[in-house]
Amino acid sequence: MSLIQLKEVSKIFGFGDATVLALDEIDLNVEKGEFLAVMGPSGSGKTTLMNLIGLLDRPSHGTYFLDGRNVAYRRPNSQAKFRRDRVGFIFQSYNLLPRLNVLDNVALPLAYKGMTPVRRQKRASDILELVGMRDREYFMPNQLSGGQAQRAAIARALINRPTIIIADEPTGNLDSHDSKVVMELMSDIHRRGNTVLLVTHNPELTRYANRVIYMYDGQVVGDEKTPIGKIARGARRIYYERRKVTDDEIVAGVSALLKDVPGQKPAKKNNKHQVRRRKKTAKRKAKKVRR
Repeated sequence: MSLIQLKEVSKIFGFGDATVLALDEIDLNVEKGEFLAVMGPSGSGKTTLMNLIGLLDRPSHGTYFLDGRNVAYRRPNSQAKFRRDRVGFIFQSYNLLPRLNVLDNVALPLAYKGMTPVRRQKRASDILELVGMRDREYFMPNQLSGGQAQRAAIARALINRPTIIIADEPTGNLDSHDSKVVMELMSDIHRRGNTVLLVTHNPELTRYANRVIYMYDGQVVGDEKTPIGKIARGARRIYYERRKVTDDEIVAGVSALLKDVPGQKPAKKNNKHQVRRRKKTAKRKAKKVRR
């Protein structure tokens, strides 16, 4: 049985004329121990999907089975318990509390389980050693680099020993070196048996996944198994082999932009010679831009 099962799941925001269909009858199974990368353009529904899987939101329609249990419409307290015990979150913006040091930030989830301060700080210190941050445990968040802050956020996500790790653009605010450190940590978490769900725009990060799904307009439009260590074929095709824009398309874009500039007077009707002359001028400008 799959660890995560979504059946005809939809999510609708707003009502009336302002209705937005964020997810459109998605079917998705994720096996225990998979490293799943989720790719797609902005607004395709990636974050909404992760929020539903992480029980931060409820579907409008459909069912969600987590380890064989239908958790989509449970009471908020029950969902919160599932979320606390089964899911760890890693966010792009770290979300560390600025008034707590690193050790207390990492230990915070254990306070909600009623664990004593001594025990939770001991476990937090052990987790920080795992991510290479034990020498920073008494630092405040504003004293950390971006990579250090994200490693602290990973430690906090691991503190409850969850079975599912959800990472939404975890390297979005990091440079290439820190991104590699964070992704190696994520890979190590996966090797320890965790199921990892990674939302990313970066095709290079698909090297760490063994499966990639592609989303567009609230639907899963592609599903690809991929060997760890290689960029997924679909990601390479979409992001590295994009069709080049032609001069005519650039001219059309420039014309549309000029047409919509506020404050401009309506253009007078032009004869054919004027139209040709303007097109030639726009093409010359487009060639300069492309250079």
